[in-house]
Amino acid sequence: MAKKDKSTVEIESGIRTAKAFDPNSWTPKTDLGRRVKSGEIKNIDEILDKGIRIMEPEIVDALLPGLESDLLAIGQSKGKFGGGKRSIWKTTQKKSMEGNKPSFSTMAVVGNKDGYIGIGMGKAKETMPAREKAIRRAKLNVAKIKRGCGAWACGCGEAHSIPFAVEGKCGSVIVKIMPAPKGTNLVISKQCQKVLALAGLKDVYSKNKGLTVTRVNLIKACFEALKRLSKVKVKADLARRVGLGARNE
Repeated sequence: MAKKDKSTVEIESGIRTAKAFDPNSWTPKTDLGRRVKSGEIKNIDEILDKGIRIMEPEIVDALLPGLESDLLAIGQSKGKFGGGKRSIWKTTQKKSMEGNKPSFSTMAVVGNKDGYIGIGMGKAKETMPAREKAIRRAKLNVAKIKRGCGAWACGCGEAHSIPFAVEGKCGSVIVKIMPAPKGTNLVISKQCQKVLALAGLKDVYSKNKGLTVTRVNLIKACFEALKRLSKVKVKADLARRVGLGARNE
């Protein structure tokens, strides 16, 4: 029996590695895409630092090879005795004269475990198109985050945590992420752990407020907190103390 390629099958953890991107099969539709394909832009930081909006997911595929993706459990499926089980598919139904018309939505996260992360939602009448749409939108929302070691109890200077505490808000949910020493692991909700792990973070503390049972808002608030890491300007002496590299300064 032929062996399956790891790039085309799901790993047990649910994380999928993107297939090797072929630039020859890509026909850019935007000026930014044409500049990337011609080699004028070789680093995604040139796009993100200027705040240029990415309109084609192939731009991210070309500039961030080896990007990994995962689906987040934002839905609930029926369980035994009236109980529910978490699912990556959020199902809704539309009543019509012809009967019930179901639709499926899911949330995807993409990252390279080296400071780049993005999330996106997709909705379709079938599961596979919804997943592909979510991954495509997650690539369009890729952001760069700062990593470091801002925990007073550690001070190792390595990029295993975050340099300072940040907060993110979505709806009524407020997520505060704080630096933690080595060995703490990701002390945060399970779905937010997937987001932080794909961003390359290993140790954090967290504190949540609001209606955290709304998992979509919880994940979005976590992502907003991560994006604030890059919006804060850090002085050179503090950057050295919390382990920020030259790329993140």
